[in-house]
Amino acid sequence: MWHDTGLYFGPHEGSSWVEPIQSPENADGKRRIKNLIDRSGLGSRLAAVECTAASVDDILLVHTPEYLAEVQRVSDSGGGNLARRTGTTRLGSQGIEIALLAAGGALAAVRSVLEGEVENAYALIRPPGHHAEPGEALGFCIFANAAIAGLHALETGGLERIAFVDWDVHHGNGTQAVFWEDPRALTISLHQEDCYPPESGGVDETGAGDGAGTNLNIPLPPGCGEAAYLAAFDRVVLPALARYRPQLIVVPSGFDAGFHDPLGRMMLTSHSFRKLARRIMGAADELCGGKLVMTHEGGYSPHTVPFHCLAVLEEMAGFRTDVIDPYSPPDTEEPGEVPAHQAEAVGRAAGLVERIPLPG
Repeated sequence: MWHDTGLYFGPHEGSSWVEPIQSPENADGKRRIKNLIDRSGLGSRLAAVECTAASVDDILLVHTPEYLAEVQRVSDSGGGNLARRTGTTRLGSQGIEIALLAAGGALAAVRSVLEGEVENAYALIRPPGHHAEPGEALGFCIFANAAIAGLHALETGGLERIAFVDWDVHHGNGTQAVFWEDPRALTISLHQEDCYPPESGGVDETGAGDGAGTNLNIPLPPGCGEAAYLAAFDRVVLPALARYRPQLIVVPSGFDAGFHDPLGRMMLTSHSFRKLARRIMGAADELCGGKLVMTHEGGYSPHTVPFHCLAVLEEMAGFRTDVIDPYSPPDTEEPGEVPAHQAEAVGRAAGLVERIPLPG
């Protein structure tokens, strides 16, 4: 809650024409998630995992020493915008301490699952991480939280294969960049086509070198709802996981594909996210003994996001509260037909599944 994103959001920081405004990546949505979890009674049924800040060595698993030094410099100098390529990724004064705690939260979640302390884990952390690349901040993300935790699992957790299933509405470019040539990770991103970052996340981006075939993008046209997302899971995500057979699944969990979100143009409801969670949990149960970790990413509609997140947490915990989402229509088990142009997009991604290398 103490991460400071300032009073500026836009393409040209410092422009005299832009009146100060709170960034959409602010504490409200995350605070409201925590409050709803507690108010619903679910919080008392969850195990709280203690976390500490990520170490320098943890960060250097993914990021360059030069980038870490830049983050430290901006933090020590009173804060500022770290993004160079596009948009605003602000870090406040001494903000590196909170960014290290966010990465540490992802690490603690992975450790707790691998050590059997909990069955699965959700890291409700801020700032988010899936856009951060090894040498650059991007899209509100300072450190690549999920990727850091995943590499930790590979380097010290005794795992040989992990998978990422990113359902944030924006492309998980940072995770993709970290594992671009690494066959030990299958990186799947399900996102709105060409939304953010610009010109990123196409189906032709499939990895390189030893990692060829281990990156799978599912860019969907704007306006996709539950039917398209479930089709993408059933035709692409789940077959890809079954082929790769990971020992841990990490979900960079953004809720900005929700139908009220200001930074996406998708149509999911809390019922939709519940069904996605149910599917990914089924895959984790079948493939890796239920080892599943979710790291919080985007979601910028503070009134609806708490209900989306609660639905996912209820599925993970195996407990339904009495909460009724007032923003979602009544649930239906039949999502309806997938429009032709959306089905075509799913089909293009489905054609890549057979290129995923089989476990050796």
